[in-house]
Amino acid sequence: MVIRRVYLDNNGTTPLHPMVKEEIIKAMDVFGNPSSLHQFGRAAKVMMAEAREAVASFIGASPEEIVFTGSGSEANNTVLSILACPSKQCSCFNSVKFNKVITSIIEHPCVIETVKCLTDRNTEVKYINVDKYGKIIMDELEEELKRGPALVSIMTANNEIGTIQDIKKISRLAHRYGSLIHTDAVQAVGKIPVDVNDLGVDFLTLSAHKLYGPKGIGALYIHKNTPFCPLIRGGHQENGRRAGTENTLGIVGFGKAVELRKAEMAADHERLLSYKNKLKEGLKGKIDHIYFNGHPEDCLANTLNVSFPGAEGEAILLYLDLTGIAVSTGSACASGSLDPSHVLLGIGMPIEYAHGSIRISMGRDTTEEDIDYVIEVLPEIIKKIRRMSTVDVEGVKNE
Repeated sequence: MVIRRVYLDNNGTTPLHPMVKEEIIKAMDVFGNPSSLHQFGRAAKVMMAEAREAVASFIGASPEEIVFTGSGSEANNTVLSILACPSKQCSCFNSVKFNKVITSIIEHPCVIETVKCLTDRNTEVKYINVDKYGKIIMDELEEELKRGPALVSIMTANNEIGTIQDIKKISRLAHRYGSLIHTDAVQAVGKIPVDVNDLGVDFLTLSAHKLYGPKGIGALYIHKNTPFCPLIRGGHQENGRRAGTENTLGIVGFGKAVELRKAEMAADHERLLSYKNKLKEGLKGKIDHIYFNGHPEDCLANTLNVSFPGAEGEAILLYLDLTGIAVSTGSACASGSLDPSHVLLGIGMPIEYAHGSIRISMGRDTTEEDIDYVIEVLPEIIKKIRRMSTVDVEGVKNE
């Protein structure tokens, strides 16, 4: 068997688009500080403004509603920290009349860990459960909203199982009860159409390296007139909403990446969905006791989360890596943890099955030959690991 190099961890990060790389290289000669008034600074500021326009346009926003950050995690932290602002001089102190966060049990670690911190800063936190597919239980959310307004933070698409939430419906519900709504759309933007006006959100987070742009650059959409205060204070960059000299090269790369996504996204969606269906059928035909996680329809086309009872996820990952195939066992931000995925536990999966799960996330470079290779290699790996396992997989239903 010829070993191929197959990258199937695009939800962890995507490779830099060749045309994004070219754009960044060209921009390297424009080294001025965008805050400087001289010609070198003005040149950098013009490039940054063009990129801001591109990012804003991609999600239906206005350029002044976009704040560039160092990452999606920073953008999420910025929004959630508004409720814990201690300053009586800050505009958000008088604008936000509540002190509660409502989120789901399957959010990204940067949200889960931040809201844990907020509980120590006199902020009430309520977690909403999800069904077996990862969908928010709407009745539970509404009952919590009835108890008083809050900042609601629900991700658009889950990074591990790919389930897509009805953010438009959640936004209407939140606003009906006087709440603000934030969505972490890092995994959604660039894979599915995302329009902030259609969704009706107050805040939205996105990140460049999830859509073939550079790492170290994210963005936060803030609807005009929405209460806000900076997480990072100092200079007047980003209209006073995020201090620190802007990452000009990262911003330029971000702008180019969304331009390219606008042209490529629809075709990629159809192609990857066909690959996903082929992969599911191929694995089901060769592997007994297999379980596919996530919503069967409202799910990212590129994402397939699979559980193999009787086979440890880390062992599957390492054996696949030896054959040249790169996958993950969940969120890259939780890598190194021995605990099972909180997302899989959140959808009600038994702990021993959660330990035997991997995430396959395809991208623009994925080919049908890559999928054929996985279907050829993975079944033998599962058989090998199960032979060494003490877990009884009899009675597990194929789904």
